[in-house]
Amino acid sequence: MAYLYPLIAVIIWAGNAVVNKLSAGAIDPAVISLYRWLLALLLLTPFVLKGVIANRQQIYPYLAKLALLGLLGMALYQSLAYYAAYSISALTIGIFISVIPLLTILLSLFILRVPPTLGVLIGSLLSFMGLVWLISGGHPIKLLEIGVGQGELMMFTAALSYALYGVLTKKWVMPIPSWQAIYVQITFGCLILLPGFLMADDISLNSHNIWLVLYAGIPASVIAPIVWVLGVLKLGANKASLFLNLSPVFTAVISILLLNEQLCSYHIIGGGVSLFGVILAQNLKYPLGRKRAVIADVQPK
Repeated sequence: MAYLYPLIAVIIWAGNAVVNKLSAGAIDPAVISLYRWLLALLLLTPFVLKGVIANRQQIYPYLAKLALLGLLGMALYQSLAYYAAYSISALTIGIFISVIPLLTILLSLFILRVPPTLGVLIGSLLSFMGLVWLISGGHPIKLLEIGVGQGELMMFTAALSYALYGVLTKKWVMPIPSWQAIYVQITFGCLILLPGFLMADDISLNSHNIWLVLYAGIPASVIAPIVWVLGVLKLGANKASLFLNLSPVFTAVISILLLNEQLCSYHIIGGGVSLFGVILAQNLKYPLGRKRAVIADVQPK
């Protein structure tokens, strides 16, 4: 029964990658980005705001750090994914999301001073080769001619920003209850996203896009994090994090069923090699230095 919690969370997040693709053309990326987090903020307010107000003196010294986390995890990560969805498939989005744990590990080497491991070295090379194969459509030489697409660059930046978010949450230990910290981060995220929202040509909700906002704002932003935390509490962070490796698989299944996307050989080869690299980085912990590595876990939204 405990395994259902992380499984449900990963399935919801995989579905959100499909929502990213469906939102392209249905609603402005800046608009859905704000609506999503504003809805999550409104849902959390009855349960969290009172505690935030009571704990404001404890929170105040950390506002700058919480604002940066709000920028990375709430504003930048998801809005870039919405923009990227205009030019890349949901399958590709899911594969980029699956690389977040590896990027987290790599950033941890420099920010948290985590000792490097053999798994990180081999896994990084494999994941890089897998992404090159994916982005080039199975023809790496073509990248020298056409370069990397804007959508791929946006999605890589989005993944990198969320990986940095995860590392900084480990580095900055704040004496604030986790949901209060998240609530303040979401508040800052909404403020950061507000200018883009106000500059959008159309901010209206209709029958074609409102369900996208509802899915992104409720299951992906509230329900999935809650069941994920429950899974971590019951199974431990290491066991729960293994379920993240299933994210591209679920994304592929949902994309094929709902979007009629075609699963090509370069998706399987590039995504498979990249995912294998992530798994090696997570589990092959033979140290390259004298100290053993402690790997930070992070989950996508």
